[in-house]
Amino acid sequence: MSNEVLVERRGGVQVITINRPEAKNAINGAVAQGVAAAVDELEASDDLRVGVLTGAGGTFCAGMDLKAFLRGETPTVDGRGLAGITQTPPRKPLIGAVEGWAVAGGFELLLACDMVVAARNAKFGVPEVKRALVAGAGAAMLLPQRLPQAIALEMLLTGDPITAERAATLGLVNRLTDEGGAIDGALELAATIAANGPLAVAVTKQIARTAGDWTFAEGWDKQNALIAPVMTSEDAREGASAFAEKREPVWKGR
Repeated sequence: MSNEVLVERRGGVQVITINRPEAKNAINGAVAQGVAAAVDELEASDDLRVGVLTGAGGTFCAGMDLKAFLRGETPTVDGRGLAGITQTPPRKPLIGAVEGWAVAGGFELLLACDMVVAARNAKFGVPEVKRALVAGAGAAMLLPQRLPQAIALEMLLTGDPITAERAATLGLVNRLTDEGGAIDGALELAATIAANGPLAVAVTKQIARTAGDWTFAEGWDKQNALIAPVMTSEDAREGASAFAEKREPVWKGR
């Protein structure tokens, strides 16, 4: 894996760091492939329960690397979107840890994350219209689902950034930290999630992410089909036993 994307394990949490601080962690071909490969590892490993995506050097990500694009590199992965995650987010939870700027494609990477922890110095924006472009890696479609439509349109049509404080007020950010503390805050949140039953966590995310596409009538049948294997799993029995025996559960992911 390229050193432009660093990957480490901290217990059951995988930390993925875009490591191009000299380029504000802009997404080139190596970053796209590196993030996609890291997420594949997250999905494949039984030991990894949650991913954390962040950027090195005090910036989350400034979006697509235009110089690399002009050299013929692509920041997307076929069938998977920007950095391999915007069209096909991982089944396991992914948390964005933001210091500094998260703009353009960098902001769209955050929309592929399930939760966001941000330092108070962070700023978020979708400036594509200022360059006569469209935010086509997810923001134009997904931001109106995460915010009231008028607020989403304000961000999309003005291209002006918002602060972390406002993003938290609007519900885009789960937790705020002091400057330099976003990764620790994200790891704390990730550890809490990773302690839970992995099958239950994955299926709960799947339902929450897809239920908006279901009608009310079909939703119950679709949900029940997803839940049934979890309720009869070894982990479900272990969870009940651990509660009754007043001990910590030992999950097997099956």
